[in-house]
Amino acid sequence: MKFLPYVLKHLRRSWVRTLSTIVGMALCIFLICVLQTVLDAIRKTTEAADPSRVVTRHAVSLTFNMPLAYKPRIQGLAGVKRVAVSNWFGGVYRDMKDFFPNFAVESEDYFPMYPEYVVPPADYAAYLADMQGALVGRDVATKYGFKVGDSFQMESFIPPYRVSGPLKFNVRGIYDAPPGRKSSVNVGMMFFHYKYLYESVRGRRGVGSYAGAGTFSIQVSDPARANAVMKAIDTNFENSDVQTKTETEGAFLAGFIALTGNLVGLLNGVGLAVGFTILLVTANTMSMAVRERRTEIAVLKTLGFPSALVMGLILGEAFAIATASGVIGVVMARLAVGNLANLPFMGLLLGNFPALEVSPTVGLLTLSLAVVLGTGAGFVPALGAYRSRITEALRSI
Repeated sequence: MKFLPYVLKHLRRSWVRTLSTIVGMALCIFLICVLQTVLDAIRKTTEAADPSRVVTRHAVSLTFNMPLAYKPRIQGLAGVKRVAVSNWFGGVYRDMKDFFPNFAVESEDYFPMYPEYVVPPADYAAYLADMQGALVGRDVATKYGFKVGDSFQMESFIPPYRVSGPLKFNVRGIYDAPPGRKSSVNVGMMFFHYKYLYESVRGRRGVGSYAGAGTFSIQVSDPARANAVMKAIDTNFENSDVQTKTETEGAFLAGFIALTGNLVGLLNGVGLAVGFTILLVTANTMSMAVRERRTEIAVLKTLGFPSALVMGLILGEAFAIATASGVIGVVMARLAVGNLANLPFMGLLLGNFPALEVSPTVGLLTLSLAVVLGTGAGFVPALGAYRSRITEALRSI
């Protein structure tokens, strides 16, 4: 620690270069931390999926709906406890920057499958009694100031759902996550009655299959038999005009993300590129510092400073820069990541997942990565200083 003032003094001597290096590295760490936070949210949500719930969708794509007549056929299969229609409405509150996920569901069957959505019993009863009723998540209510009894309008960006104009909704309840499950339950969504949507678009020209079921949420009696039930459902419709694909809730959520392509591979690839950038930035900074200090290094060795100590001082500078950059980058990520889902594209992508936050694990790993890469990048210049000869360095004066 007694050499720390010496390290800091040198960093201040070239403060413009030091500051620009820290800013550049901090931006890289910020990007890595945000990317890993997104991947962490995806992983937590899929891992927290209930094994007793499966989802049936159109075999070709989620953009196609299935006949409503499929519901009683699924309900009649052995091992099926409950079935509910669930459709993505795609409604926009005011404009795309105010987007939050919203679903039309068969509420009487849907919510018993999802006990993690906690609604006061009186509010839930009022919601069931109101065709235009809506349940909004706590995050949505907080952001837009919704209170029980408020009314608002939303219009879908899906053309067939726009034929009747905006739909009016009455806030009848605000749902929360159970204590201790905030990180795995999305309280940033809205639900309303599927029958309301169905009655609004039924019989209108150009709607066609959009009056059908987007997905069937299914609860099985025994999670151990979920695979057999999924196979039985798809087999039941394999000779129909509209074939189905049934998968676990976790696989369905992962498939939803896969609609954008190999997102995990893309984010990890970007992370590797950013990590390589950190190495280049730090290595360039430390190389310049060592070249400028050849004479100083020679004088230190002449005065009796061991080569290992000189090497340690240079590594200490790299460590200080990397640590400062890592802390700043993680703090920036913590401040910014909560608003990531508010972006139009990212809102559509991440809307089915809980509110993003940098977990202590991700923050610590990202900070550790910054320290390791930054310090490692300073190793080669430090090794050069370790091997430098006093006579050669002084001769270059």
